[in-house]
Amino acid sequence: MESVRWLLLLLLPLLDISAATPDPCELDEDDIHCACNFSEPQPDWSSAFLCVSAVDVEIRGGGRSLEQFLKRVDIDADPRQYMDMVKALRLRRLTIGAARVPALLLFGALRVLGYSRLKELTLEDLEVTGTMPQPIGIQGPGLSVLRLRNVSWTTGGAWLPELQHWLKPGLKVLNIAQTHPLDFSCDKVLTFSALTTLDLSDNPGLGKRGLMATLCPHKFPVLQDLALRNAGIQTPNEVCSALATAGVQPHRLDLSHNSMLATAKPEDPGCVWPSALNSLDLSFAGLEQVPKGLPAELEVLNLSCNRLNRKPRSDELPKVGNLTLDGNPFLIPGNSNPSSIVPSGVVPACVHSPLAVGMSGTLALLQGARGFA
Repeated sequence: MESVRWLLLLLLPLLDISAATPDPCELDEDDIHCACNFSEPQPDWSSAFLCVSAVDVEIRGGGRSLEQFLKRVDIDADPRQYMDMVKALRLRRLTIGAARVPALLLFGALRVLGYSRLKELTLEDLEVTGTMPQPIGIQGPGLSVLRLRNVSWTTGGAWLPELQHWLKPGLKVLNIAQTHPLDFSCDKVLTFSALTTLDLSDNPGLGKRGLMATLCPHKFPVLQDLALRNAGIQTPNEVCSALATAGVQPHRLDLSHNSMLATAKPEDPGCVWPSALNSLDLSFAGLEQVPKGLPAELEVLNLSCNRLNRKPRSDELPKVGNLTLDGNPFLIPGNSNPSSIVPSGVVPACVHSPLAVGMSGTLALLQGARGFA
């Protein structure tokens, strides 16, 4: 044992291991996940080469500007010169975060990644600065999943159609959270011909008006899943009107984690829900009674973790195959007036859940996952 200790002491200087200056990048033993956090005052950017063999790569810039790289990279260079090298990469999932990124640099990278096998791209905690260049011939990667979280664009609402031009068709999942602005230029937005999932959760300022501006009419022909958790929605009827205007026919609709009103606003007109809709999630919505104007028939209705003090009557509910009422005060045994005993009229299991504090489950999980430093 003593000889092993001496061997380690001899090897440490050779390996240049120092607790005071940890390597900004870490690659797991299976060469699958690689994470870089360039938070040091003078980061060693070359450490990112450690990730060249990884499948899942996460790079965070420590909140700094990446403007300096414009001087080192020829944005106008023909990306075909890197084609063989990029094709050889195992990269499938890429996360870029915590930086101010010039649009020229971002879209130059997308051009090169057009030769890769990248399928999932996540941009979070980014400020994209400057004007987006016009795409020239070569498109970016053929993504299946695109996630944008806390991304701001200096180009205003035109950013989505401009981003579309840099990606190959075929995007299936689009997640946009805490991203500004969300008022898309619908006349320029291309049709999302393959998009089946649209998640606009964790945009508390969205509301009815923002939803109407974001759900561009007839641009989502095959959409099946629409998530609007913590999106400033006040009544289900608001969403019904937006869906009707946009011609969107989702199968599943998630309105959880919104502060809901049980009755429709006087200015809300009557609305016919899409016939394809079969699942509606109204959990964690602060409801004291079943909202008016729900679809006439559903396969799944989730009313869990609300403030229902009695079991809903059949005439208050749609015809439903699977009804979930867990976590409502009326289910607490022996409590004749649950709202006077349980804080805010919500059962303890829901009160102590991280999902009951005004954020969606997605945001709660992501915030917990950002512990890498």
